[in-house]
Amino acid sequence: MHFICSMQDHLVRLIRKEDNPEIAGIIRSVLAEFKANKPGTVYYDPTTDDLFKLFSAPRREYWILEAGEKIVGGAGVYPTEGLPEGCCELVKLYLRPEARGKGYGRLLINKCFASAAKFGFKQVYLETMPELKNAVGLYEQCGFTYLNGPLGNSGHFGCDLWMLKSLD
Repeated sequence: MHFICSMQDHLVRLIRKEDNPEIAGIIRSVLAEFKANKPGTVYYDPTTDDLFKLFSAPRREYWILEAGEKIVGGAGVYPTEGLPEGCCELVKLYLRPEARGKGYGRLLINKCFASAAKFGFKQVYLETMPELKNAVGLYEQCGFTYLNGPLGNSGHFGCDLWMLKSLD
């Protein structure tokens, strides 16, 4: 078992196969909560149901956040097809309502930055939606800047905000 961050109230660890149903449920419930459960998003992406398999290949990691032994969120880095050389994507960052506003989103983003750097990526890209305004604010605080259009071939045409961060 590979534990990265353990404190009294939370634990960040790599995804396990048995996490698939729980994290897929979190992702879909958050999108529904913000009325962002539309076509062209991870809500309808079939890979959302088997993130363990999706993140089992090289140069990708998905981190699960537990609080009080309950899965409350996750985030990952993924080498999305068509991205520029040296760039990966921050993907599927979602938190249950009770886990928001406690610094967990930033914790997951920083863990993903460390993963990206470990794999040799120099930039991190993301796609999001205005409906997820709290997340967008967090991305801005973490140093992401806006792009005029999408990079790569994520297939998520329902996302209409694109951001990029250089890893220094």
